[in-house]
Amino acid sequence: MVKEKISQLGETVLEKIDGLDVKEKLIEGSFNHSDILRNNFMLKGALASEGYDWWWHSFTGHNKKTGEEKAFFIEFFTINPELGGDEPVFGQLPENKAAGKKPSYMMVKAGCWGEGAKQLHRFFGWNQVNIKEDAPFLISADNCFCSETRTLGMVEVTEEDAANHPEWMCQSGKMIWDLNIEKDIAFNVGYGASWASRELEAFEMFWHAEGMKTFFNGSVILDGEEYVVDKDSCYGYADKNWGKDFTSPWVWLASSHLKSKLTGKWLENTAFDIGGGRPKIRTGKTFENVILGAVWYEGEPYEFNFSKFWTLTKTDFACNTEGDEVVWNITQETPLAKIEGHFTCQKKDMLLINYEAPNGEKRHNNLWNGGNGKGELKLYKKILKTKDNEDGSMAKFDWELVDDMEAYNIGCEFGEYDK
Repeated sequence: MVKEKISQLGETVLEKIDGLDVKEKLIEGSFNHSDILRNNFMLKGALASEGYDWWWHSFTGHNKKTGEEKAFFIEFFTINPELGGDEPVFGQLPENKAAGKKPSYMMVKAGCWGEGAKQLHRFFGWNQVNIKEDAPFLISADNCFCSETRTLGMVEVTEEDAANHPEWMCQSGKMIWDLNIEKDIAFNVGYGASWASRELEAFEMFWHAEGMKTFFNGSVILDGEEYVVDKDSCYGYADKNWGKDFTSPWVWLASSHLKSKLTGKWLENTAFDIGGGRPKIRTGKTFENVILGAVWYEGEPYEFNFSKFWTLTKTDFACNTEGDEVVWNITQETPLAKIEGHFTCQKKDMLLINYEAPNGEKRHNNLWNGGNGKGELKLYKKILKTKDNEDGSMAKFDWELVDDMEAYNIGCEFGEYDK
């Protein structure tokens, strides 16, 4: 039934796309192709008063004095622009809840993982925000700026303000950054986030990873300590999400810092990206345990994409948040390829990351988010074995191990709505 429903949705979307050539390109093309139109500002029409849109960046830097490694994130988050004005409107304020006021602002979220993990939030009313809505996008407010190729900014929250403003949903600290951005490998999920799918509002939450491997270069100053960010050791990532609501469960796993256990070599042209949970389509129907996955392995694409129903993707996923670490186990396969992943991240290195939804609710209160995950990823492809089969057969199809990889600096996330 799930495959049938996804198939029906896919055909509906494809019917809205003019031209057979486009349809064939969507079906046959590799996921690693840039589409900066998907990075445009999406809060138009109905989403202008009931939507969110954000641009996410994560990377690793090294302390300029000590060489200590530190993982960072920077996000430009926007919500309900049509409802805004000179000042940000906070949905978590009791008086706004009582009055039925929905949140409206641009939030610049910045912070780090590991020892002293923190998220810092700076808010702007919509009259303070400038946006270039057409590709390539630009967004800025005061000294905070983000585009396809650069971001800079400053976020500072005092201990007193953090304590007195729970509606800010953050900790205290100060972070300043100036970074150049070069997006190297993309995870384009296909028509699931295409123009037609967006016009139909086919899903409540959309995703596009323009930079599942991204090079960052520049510097970060966190609480007075300077960190150098170098493209060769940043293990960077950049994506975006937008829509009317979030997914629960919420799953994300990504890394471009991988080493082959078979050869002992670092894999310089390899990255993986896994995300999803329980997508909801515009009819209100949801799909359980549905994950999008992609592995770019030394120039070869391996995709596990439920929205491309013709690939016959199957997924087995489980996550455990009990104890001192979060554990993800995932197996995905098509008739041609398979991945098996086991990943962990210490809770002491993670955050419970905070967002409020466009309707003003904050249902994700246990959304574990990290950037120091580790794990193992096995990649297989289907081959025909024509001799030396253990069962004595002349020929059979079987899985051949392409590589067994150690993964480091994994961006990772898991959370479910409060019961």
